[in-house]
Amino acid sequence: MAINLDSDDFTLGIIGAGAMGRGIVQVAVAGGLRVKLFDVNAEQSKDAVDFVAKMLKRAAEKGQMSETDAAAANARMQVIETTQGFADCQIVIEAATENPAIKNNIYQDLEGLMAENAIIATNTSSLSITTLASPLKKPERFVGMHFFNPVPLMRLVEVIDGVRTDPGVGDALMELGRRMTREPVRCKDAPGFLVNQVGRGYNIEAAHIYSEQVADIPDLDRILSQGAGFRMGPFTLLDLTGLDVTHPATELIYRQFYEEPRYRPNVMMRARMEAGMLGRKTKRGFYDYSSGKQDFPEEAPYPQYDGRPVWISRAEADGHAVLTEIVSKIGGNLETGDAPGNNALILVTPIGNDVTTMAVAQGLDPARTLGVDTLVGLATRRTIMTNPATEPAYRDAAHGLLTGDGVKATVIRDCPGFVCQRILSTICNIGCQIAQFGTAEPEDIDKAVVLGLNYPNGPLTFGDQLGPKNVLRILEACQHLYGDPRYRPSPWLRRRAELGLSLFDKEI
Repeated sequence: MAINLDSDDFTLGIIGAGAMGRGIVQVAVAGGLRVKLFDVNAEQSKDAVDFVAKMLKRAAEKGQMSETDAAAANARMQVIETTQGFADCQIVIEAATENPAIKNNIYQDLEGLMAENAIIATNTSSLSITTLASPLKKPERFVGMHFFNPVPLMRLVEVIDGVRTDPGVGDALMELGRRMTREPVRCKDAPGFLVNQVGRGYNIEAAHIYSEQVADIPDLDRILSQGAGFRMGPFTLLDLTGLDVTHPATELIYRQFYEEPRYRPNVMMRARMEAGMLGRKTKRGFYDYSSGKQDFPEEAPYPQYDGRPVWISRAEADGHAVLTEIVSKIGGNLETGDAPGNNALILVTPIGNDVTTMAVAQGLDPARTLGVDTLVGLATRRTIMTNPATEPAYRDAAHGLLTGDGVKATVIRDCPGFVCQRILSTICNIGCQIAQFGTAEPEDIDKAVVLGLNYPNGPLTFGDQLGPKNVLRILEACQHLYGDPRYRPSPWLRRRAELGLSLFDKEI
């Protein structure tokens, strides 16, 4: 659908003057577009315009734009008192409350006002674009345009085609997103679209790991932020967002995918939500905020390595080589025989498996055997894994040894795939399934996740960095040890791993 954003008569309409609506107004007028704003609460519309004007003035004061440009942008805002004012708008973006009935009333009202070739867009974050469009006479002109809060700071915008959306409509919204200085990505209608779908892998899997008593909450946050490079750990993030926001979205996506196991919620999260432990907003979540800041506990002092012999399993050749180099540099008392001595600390390097499985398969003494994650975090935050039979003296010896060069380390209980291996593989697997379904192009999947979630990498890049064959092994091991279909590998991942291809490689 051809819409000229540079024409003198182009005007963008925005419905809803809340946080999202005013954010969209700000980036639109800053991008040179004329905007009409409507809200059923006239005072909220006025407040939104005043807020945007202050933001534009602040941007000029910081040198981010000239005073002339700020004044011009401010002049491009117009508050309208009724929806009749949208009659001459070529595009209207709805940013009202997430209530389908309210939204449908808005769309039917707009359909009776706007020209037949005008576009109606929704900023919904969770509702089906196809379903919202279904009551309209012309569903082909309806499209999703999902911004992220705060809009001026979050560069990503998802453009979502419903089943009946005209491709030209999505093209026009992609251009509109670029005019607003956003980074638009295109995807097909699916529960959670791109970002909210992939985001389930991080928080949900961390919750499952915690529920298994693998590690406490601060340690899990340390492992994932310091070891895997996430901006914040999953539980700190959940507290920031609020369980009353995150968990209902998780349940909705799970139901919309007809109870797909990959998106299965964790019962602990619902219990905490019902208990009112929502996070920062209630001053109590996974952490305490009663002092006004997060009460994040200090780590206990690390034990000292006592010099006992260290034997490293050769079952994983790469892991053996990497860990041998580290232990040698630290000054560990390495044993190099084919089998460990009677008193040696035994280290294994599982990929996907737990320590119990490795010890039994190799005939190792479980009391002396621990695992070390050699795939993730060796340079920043190491993860050491016990098994139910590990003796405390050997646990402490491993902990002291592997912190001997100044790198921090966390000891966890037995768990398939440690923490980072398991969570990164889960994120990767969801991204691969999105690619398999053709919901978006592989490059757009990664771009959306990096920009929308602030992850250090997108899911397919995570997979390529770990190695697709390793990701496949991790997921297969988790599926075998748990018997849980949530770990079944996506065909996209399996085929590329077996063929030695990148996860970005597409079929001709």
